[in-house]
Amino acid sequence: MATPRTVAFHTLGCKLNFSETSSIRRSFENSGYSTVDFEHGADIYIINTCSVTDFADKKCRYEVRRALKHAPQAKIVVVGCYAQLKPKEISEIPGVDLVLGAAEKFNILKYMDGISASSDKGMVIAGEIKEANSFVDAFSFGDRTRSFLKVQDGCDYKCSFCTIPQARGASRSDTIENVVSNAQKIAELGVKEIVLTGVNLGDFGNGTDVIEGNKPKKESLFIDLVKALDSVEGISRYRISSIEPNLLTKEIIDFVAQSEKFVPHFHIPLQSGSDKILQVMRRRYQRDLYKQRVEWIKNAIPHCCIGVDVIVGFPGETDDDFMDTYNFIHDLDISYLHVFTYSERPNTPAATLNDAVPMDVRRSRNDMLRILSLKKKDHFSNPYLGTIQNVLFEHSKDELILHGFTDNYIKISLPKSDNLINTIGKVKLLHWDEDHETIFAELC
Repeated sequence: MATPRTVAFHTLGCKLNFSETSSIRRSFENSGYSTVDFEHGADIYIINTCSVTDFADKKCRYEVRRALKHAPQAKIVVVGCYAQLKPKEISEIPGVDLVLGAAEKFNILKYMDGISASSDKGMVIAGEIKEANSFVDAFSFGDRTRSFLKVQDGCDYKCSFCTIPQARGASRSDTIENVVSNAQKIAELGVKEIVLTGVNLGDFGNGTDVIEGNKPKKESLFIDLVKALDSVEGISRYRISSIEPNLLTKEIIDFVAQSEKFVPHFHIPLQSGSDKILQVMRRRYQRDLYKQRVEWIKNAIPHCCIGVDVIVGFPGETDDDFMDTYNFIHDLDISYLHVFTYSERPNTPAATLNDAVPMDVRRSRNDMLRILSLKKKDHFSNPYLGTIQNVLFEHSKDELILHGFTDNYIKISLPKSDNLINTIGKVKLLHWDEDHETIFAELC
């Protein structure tokens, strides 16, 4: 059988997955494959999976069926976090030909010939997670406006609800020199904004290799990386994707405050506003520390956008515990929430806890925090109505509308003009759209 020459990709999950998919795609293109859209039919489909929620299995199965609908004879390869955690389960999905674990996915090309012959069951190549012990750099490219740049991988934290250490291994990082080199390459491609990504971004600096299970020597700190990137020519904006509150130092905040490139936007996981629940979650802070970080940011950067992750319905979360969270967030000067309904993940300590919260209660609490998030978004964004702001204009799927973001992450819309894409220009913010998702603006 001739080597297939077309390949299509689909990514589930986080910015880190998107950066890795993009790098895998480039390796195929450099080997002579042509990338096609998922819907156009390809010889090979690569599905990069996520394991954060209990919908991982359903999403993976759906994408396999969708690929085979477009190309019934295609070969299906599944990689990513879910592939590391549940390789046998995925291999039994009808249509899956190959499952690659965390240590194998970046060597995907060498396995292509092995899936040329048809078989009733997918081939699994997924070693122990300890074998994922080196750092492989990656960055996304395709949308010329923004690139997700991977600088760190894995996590040494053992939060009781999380499977990521099982899926990605120990914390390890790129070198500052290589990250700067990648940033320069991204700038040469014409990209205006880089989003720094990792599993535990603030833990940057642990070295590129994990030797015999030992934690790598700390070679540098995240603040050192931030300072080095700030001087790269050609990049207009850097955005820090997410950083743990205990690793968000005052030095980082103060540097962002005076930087012309690092934008005033932090995304800081909270997970719970109850100290009792935080302890059971095995988080490395209490609510007072989180409150202090928000106050540090707002004192140094009053216009800064602050996003918050929060989980509702964790085992043992009483009504009083939830209201502790609700009231704590209500009183914080933050800008929006990402609300997650707790779902039991196999092989995590939390899955063995008693006092499970009924699903209808979990959903009700989720609804309450989503409404609070809308109020926080309004409170943060409304003062900018009628003001003039700098916006980076982006591609949009809408044929008539152009989207963009201010430096502090307010989403705007205006009539489409192709010559504006990938430029930074001044706009006047006018009014919210009907769905309250974006603010209409006009060029100045």
